[in-house]
Amino acid sequence: MTEHIVFSKTENGVGIVTLSREKALHSLTFEMVASLFEQLKQWDQDEAVKLVLLESTGEKAFCAGGDIKALYQAKEDKKAFDQANEFFKLEYELDLFISTYTKPIVVLMDGIVMGGGVGLSYGASHRIVTERTKWAMPEVNISFFPDVGACYFLSQTPDYTGRYAALTGSILTGSDAISIGCADYYIDSEALTACKQEMINHQWLDYEEMSQQTVHLFLQSFIKEPPQSKLMTLNDKILKHFSYKTIEDILNSLREDASEFAQATYKHLHAKSPISLKVTLAHLKQSKSSSLEETYETDKTLAKHFLQCNDFYEGVYSVLIDKSHVPNYKYRTVDEVPDELALSFFREH
Repeated sequence: MTEHIVFSKTENGVGIVTLSREKALHSLTFEMVASLFEQLKQWDQDEAVKLVLLESTGEKAFCAGGDIKALYQAKEDKKAFDQANEFFKLEYELDLFISTYTKPIVVLMDGIVMGGGVGLSYGASHRIVTERTKWAMPEVNISFFPDVGACYFLSQTPDYTGRYAALTGSILTGSDAISIGCADYYIDSEALTACKQEMINHQWLDYEEMSQQTVHLFLQSFIKEPPQSKLMTLNDKILKHFSYKTIEDILNSLREDASEFAQATYKHLHAKSPISLKVTLAHLKQSKSSSLEETYETDKTLAKHFLQCNDFYEGVYSVLIDKSHVPNYKYRTVDEVPDELALSFFREH
């Protein structure tokens, strides 16, 4: 076990997972992922555990993602490259395991929920957000791609809102997360402690049959109607520009529209790695007709290619290390990226 993740079990049938790497916003290390995977497997076979509660310490974040700074070492070091590759493979296997877990998993998505945090929470059966939730798949900001199965579930959203979220890396609210099917319940943060305490005190072992509905009914006294989703108010604008089949056409559509939304979005996308944008859109389109499991398999292939792509290290360095946000990407525009290059990311070595 690592000190960055704590496991406990109540006498009432609750297995509690607490992410406790607070200074790093609970970003995931290989050890944290491995420990959680092993513990969930044990609890899956444990009749004294009826449901799992997934939470974190503090109020800033549930989980800000994977430990990307650590992955930066893979640029020059073969051992670090192999470790980074193993991290992604294990992370995706854990996320898929959570999505098929036989027992209810309640996740408290308070504060920042990004990248790997989305991966942990997406497959859980009861996903709770608050007014403090900041949900995002911001991987395009560092010239990566929305992984952890995100291109599957973001391609299933109403109209093209998920595509917009994936390509822009925009930070969404709890209400937005519910609107795109990535969260289920809205609870005020001030009611979260009481909800958690009652859940821990509840006699779950008294139920002969433990179902998702049992937990759903328990949560009813805490949940509220979420505020209007800001993302959904942009639906018409998103549909107008993001329904195009190529990233070149999306950018052209935005550039030719003088509205504030279109111009701001164009400028935002124009600053991203052209390789990242091109691969991400291709992955979203492919994942729309794939299964979640197939999408994770593609994620493994893409992650390996990005770990060998200089744009990824440029993105990580400029955003997370020197924080200049002025990366020197290989191509200046998406028009310059050869289609064959983007397609090559989808092929096994």
